[in-house]
Amino acid sequence: MITGDDILELLKYGERISLECKDSRNEISKFVGKIYSAFANTCGGVILLGIEEHMSELNMEKRFSFTDIKKPETRLKEFWDTINSNKVSANILLDDNVGYCDVNGHIVIWIEVPQADYKYKPVYINENPLKGSYKRNHERDYHCTEEEVKAMFIDASDSGIDGSLLEGFTMEDVDLNTLKAYRIEYEHHNPEHVWNNIEDKEFLRNLGAYTVDRSTKREGLTAAGLLMFGKELAIRERFDNIRMDYLDKTNVTPNTRWSDRLTYDGSWENNLYKFIKRILPKLVSDLKRPFQLDGMVRVDDTAVHKAVREAAVNMIIHADYHSTGVLKVEKNDDGFLFSNPGNLKLPVQAIYEGGHYVARNPKIQNMFRMIGLGDNIGSGFPTILRAWGEENWRQPDLYDDQELHQVELRLWMVSLMPVECTDYLNNTYGVEYHHLSSEEQIILSTAYLEEKILNSRIQFVLGMHSTDVGHLLYDLVQRNMLITERRGRWTTYSINKDYVDQLEQLDLSDIPSYEVELNKTDQQIYQFVKANKIITTQQVVDLVDKISTVQGASVAINRLIDKDLLKKMRQGRHVFYCLK
Repeated sequence: MITGDDILELLKYGERISLECKDSRNEISKFVGKIYSAFANTCGGVILLGIEEHMSELNMEKRFSFTDIKKPETRLKEFWDTINSNKVSANILLDDNVGYCDVNGHIVIWIEVPQADYKYKPVYINENPLKGSYKRNHERDYHCTEEEVKAMFIDASDSGIDGSLLEGFTMEDVDLNTLKAYRIEYEHHNPEHVWNNIEDKEFLRNLGAYTVDRSTKREGLTAAGLLMFGKELAIRERFDNIRMDYLDKTNVTPNTRWSDRLTYDGSWENNLYKFIKRILPKLVSDLKRPFQLDGMVRVDDTAVHKAVREAAVNMIIHADYHSTGVLKVEKNDDGFLFSNPGNLKLPVQAIYEGGHYVARNPKIQNMFRMIGLGDNIGSGFPTILRAWGEENWRQPDLYDDQELHQVELRLWMVSLMPVECTDYLNNTYGVEYHHLSSEEQIILSTAYLEEKILNSRIQFVLGMHSTDVGHLLYDLVQRNMLITERRGRWTTYSINKDYVDQLEQLDLSDIPSYEVELNKTDQQIYQFVKANKIITTQQVVDLVDKISTVQGASVAINRLIDKDLLKKMRQGRHVFYCLK
């Protein structure tokens, strides 16, 4: 249930990418169905009817104007009639997702659209998925391409996309050396399994790598079989849209771009099994292996080793091999990057929570699981988060790029607040940095380490709602500590490297006449609040030479409160003072 106060918060601090305002004074806007489709097919969002947004207006106080909804009950009935008709492919809303409220004397209709379950995508309008499916990006709502619509229809199936028969691809397209290596490893992990003694073709069929169409008697490799065990030429003939690339960018010299690379160069059969077996030793070669015994046997595997393997396997089993892109792995001095083509089938939040699992390539996933690669269903990503948390490293960053149709997972091997980061922020912001909340300090730290941040990234770092994150980001921008860069609905934030401590900027030579009655100490405090919006008692101590205690600061602030110039405010456990 959304209230008037919630709407005011959304308008001031909400993310534009997940918020859409429409006039709709006398009727449900004809654009609502389009927006509904775009939110449902992307990451969800809130539609507000009865509010007009002036996109060119940078002043947030003037950016929105209320237009009032006439007969809101009638308008809601129009909406429900539309959403439940054949004009919309699926109604994914509950009664609690729609309503109206009063906002400062104006009636506003609100519609909370969740991200649709993959089984219902694409959500489209006017009975035409090719012309009526929309997605949302940072510039506009756009018509989904035919490829995007097909990808969503394919993903709607629980059977995955890697078990289909590939016409014309037979056992002759299998690299026997790859298959032999896999079978040796399979037998090692499953020594008593009955499949160990059957012929290669039957083994592959049991594994889901080879199939027979019972109705037509046609047979051949599946997509999973070709990708896992195929010869390079055969894979390139069928999947010429996919490349595999590994780059080691650690310890590079000034004139080199990488220290090691594995890519398509004709020196190895470019199938998934060989790719993963070649890159895993490279990825973990420099990871620490503390001395640990299990009985009399040394254990070299650590939680971090397992997490890196999990990340690499996840990249492969969740990739969309019908899209154009690269399976890319980078090893950097500060961590790892894993990237694959396609978008996530589940919301990012559900993946962070764990317990939710939908494999795009379940047969490939099973092939890896049978040789000990890949965690139990639904626990893979939590395994990574747990390992990184135990090391006190920055939380992994999982990003689903809806425009490039690419998923990136960054595993940062740097601490949450590295010493060099804290030193930089101290030097940049001076005493002001110490008066920030821990959440604000973490935001600045993330902005410093990652150069540019999004509201969505901070949500997962802090575990907070987007509007609460927006509030913190807004305050840091108001204090001139962060600078913004806007691209349509998308705002990025970065460190203001030219920040000047406000304590050094105060100029008392030009004070309005009504302030002359204030003594010099009170003038300093009042001017600081005018420049910075708020002040704390500790900031008063840092600002005024004659005040050395918090108690003395309180006395000075109370004088300004008595003069009706300041007022006391509280936010959580924090107390501060602002202009009245």
